[in-house]
Amino acid sequence: MKKIYSVKMTNTGGRAGEVFSEDHSLDLKVAAPGSGQAGATNPEQLFAAGYSACFNSALELVMQRAGIKAKSTVSIVVSLYEREPFDFLIGADIEGHVEGQTAEKTQELLEKAHEVCPYSKATRGNIEVTLKAV
Repeated sequence: MKKIYSVKMTNTGGRAGEVFSEDHSLDLKVAAPGSGQAGATNPEQLFAAGYSACFNSALELVMQRAGIKAKSTVSIVVSLYEREPFDFLIGADIEGHVEGQTAEKTQELLEKAHEVCPYSKATRGNIEVTLKAV
C-alpha cells in the first residue's frame, strides 16, 4: 500500500479546548455540542465536515467513471447517541444530490461512492450509516 498523504491534528482540553494542525492552517476552539459557545466547533461537526468532503469526492470519481458531468452536493448529519451511561455512539445520515439525475440514479451513484469513500470504509460495520438521494 502506498501512502499518499498524512496529517497530524492535536487537541488540548477535549471538548472544552482547541484542535490544531502542526502548521496552524487549521486552528479551532472546541466546545461540547449544545454549549452555545460562540466561535467553537465540536468533534461531530468536524467529523461531518471531513466525511461530507471525502464522500463528495468519491461521488465525483464515481460520476466521472460513469461519464456523468454534473454538479453534486453531499450533506451529512452526524448524530451522537448515548446507549447507556458512558456508552456513546455516533451515526451518519448521508444525503446526496446530483444535478440532472433521477433519484434512483443518484441513489445508485451514492451506493457506489459509499464503496469507494475512505471514510465509509473506515466506518463500515462500526456505525450506522444511511444513504438517501435528495
